[in-house]
Amino acid sequence: MEATAIRPAPALRPSGSRIVSLDQFRGYTVVGMLFVNFLGGFDALPALFRHHNTYCSYADTIMPQFFFAVGFAYRLTFLRRLETSGAGAAMAAVLRRGLGLILLGFVIYHLDGRTQSWAELRALGTRGIVTSAFQRNLFQTLVHIALASLWCLPVIAAGRAARVGFLVLSAGLHVWLSSWFYFNWVWNRPGIDGGPLGFLTWTIPLLVGSLAYDTMANGREGRVTRLVGWGVVLMVIGYGVSCFDGALAAPPFVAPNRSVTLWTMSQRSGSLSYLTFASGFSLALYALFVVACDKGGFQVRMFSVFGRNALAAYILHPLVAGAMKPYMPQDAPSWYVAAGFGLYFGINYLFINYLDRSGLHLRL
Repeated sequence: MEATAIRPAPALRPSGSRIVSLDQFRGYTVVGMLFVNFLGGFDALPALFRHHNTYCSYADTIMPQFFFAVGFAYRLTFLRRLETSGAGAAMAAVLRRGLGLILLGFVIYHLDGRTQSWAELRALGTRGIVTSAFQRNLFQTLVHIALASLWCLPVIAAGRAARVGFLVLSAGLHVWLSSWFYFNWVWNRPGIDGGPLGFLTWTIPLLVGSLAYDTMANGREGRVTRLVGWGVVLMVIGYGVSCFDGALAAPPFVAPNRSVTLWTMSQRSGSLSYLTFASGFSLALYALFVVACDKGGFQVRMFSVFGRNALAAYILHPLVAGAMKPYMPQDAPSWYVAAGFGLYFGINYLFINYLDRSGLHLRL
């Protein structure tokens, strides 16, 4: 593994030990998650803000942004640990974090299926449990972050060429497996966020985030231009891949005009086209935060609060939603939905802001 000695440039850390643009970007992503996860089930919300799994909507841009931020911070912290503590300690920290996230994911998401009696459990057997319990529910955001981070461990400290090569290799392996059997398997379950092998393509935004860190850490002029330029390139490539089945696909954020294939931008299948486009979108969007925050000194406290405690917000927000949704029917009018969202958002912010002011930040 080729270890590099990239150090954060002074401009990258304008607020103590925090990177303001990254905190603000992550905080915006948390706010976007709260918005789409709470409102996505209501008829009053426009289609653009819901998950459809047949094209890339606004809602589908949120999860890749988490992976982009994870990849950025992963590269930064791993290089720092590599320099201060050595390779063994740096890799051990990644392994502990990955296993911790998988365990937390198990507690939050649960396994598939259930048994009603001891006899039924014995009849199912070990093989039956493994094949039935690990198909769908477990493989969501936290577990995918863990698996993608562990998968990328051999190259996270390597140079750009090695990481780009690993990204291409992972994407190619996913396409090959999808064309062989995996697309039909995950689509018909139906899977969540790419299913058990989704980490292969969630590697794309994670490693793109690590490359964005390199661009920011070199301290040279023109960083924003490079971020935007490569973001546009990835978005164009992602759309181009979505046209591989022989005709022009509908552009991103527009409902499709044909049936779903393994080339369709789909969060359910974790498709190559979707995660390539979404990685480019994340890269270009992050460039705006660099301009506004690192260059312009602009900050939104709400984004800072959520950005510093993203994991706590992730764990808390479905609990708040679960407390409110019983009296918010799907066909409620817009004013009622808006009022409900305001209350839901306020409760989440109240808790996370309290944790932030108390200096309590949940991290793995």
